[in-house]
Amino acid sequence: MRPVHKENDAAVTAALIPADRQRDAAPSSRKRRRRPRERTPEILAAALESFVGHGYANTRLEDVAERAGIAKSTIYLYFANKESLFRATVEARVQEVFGELDEFVAAFTGDTVDLLEQVVLRSYDRFVSSDAPALLRTIIAEGGRFPELRRVYYDENLCRGCAVLERILQRGIARGEFRDCPVLEFPRMLIAPTLMAGLWRINFEEFEPIDLKRYARAHIDLLLNGLRA
Repeated sequence: MRPVHKENDAAVTAALIPADRQRDAAPSSRKRRRRPRERTPEILAAALESFVGHGYANTRLEDVAERAGIAKSTIYLYFANKESLFRATVEARVQEVFGELDEFVAAFTGDTVDLLEQVVLRSYDRFVSSDAPALLRTIIAEGGRFPELRRVYYDENLCRGCAVLERILQRGIARGEFRDCPVLEFPRMLIAPTLMAGLWRINFEEFEPIDLKRYARAHIDLLLNGLRA
């Protein structure tokens, strides 16, 4: 009996398939090979919608998989459980905001007053006007039952934000533009009105809408009059 040569068999099979069908099949194969690497962003986008829309407790990995358009079993190839998915969702959301912000602050060469103003305005654009307040509401509502949610948000969001604000304060003090005041010990105070605006938007907007542009300007005026040397 002749030995079986898989290479020869493959060549014969390819020869039997018309050239146009081979060309049509090639992109599909490449797409299937690409697809796994592209699934993580899709899963994270679907997870964010689920966590924001249904809360942490009522979000199931099966539902996220369906929203992402993948099989239920596929999501477990990327995330072991719901907690790891939530952490990855927050990390992706934070990186989207703070990755750009870190670069912006590091590259800024103008006055610290202008830098702080730009950072505050960006916080309204990236936080208040986005889905981030709804994610924060989920953490506040369910943090008692799921303390790991609070820890993830604290580590990935609040700590990074405070670090950026502290850098700005230290820059202003070193350049003689800001007073060396107690706010340096509590940099989160600089952004507190932004958090308030975000929570207000998702809870009380229907009763008393806020003009965010005017609100942001009032926020900046309050900061600069308290910080200027």
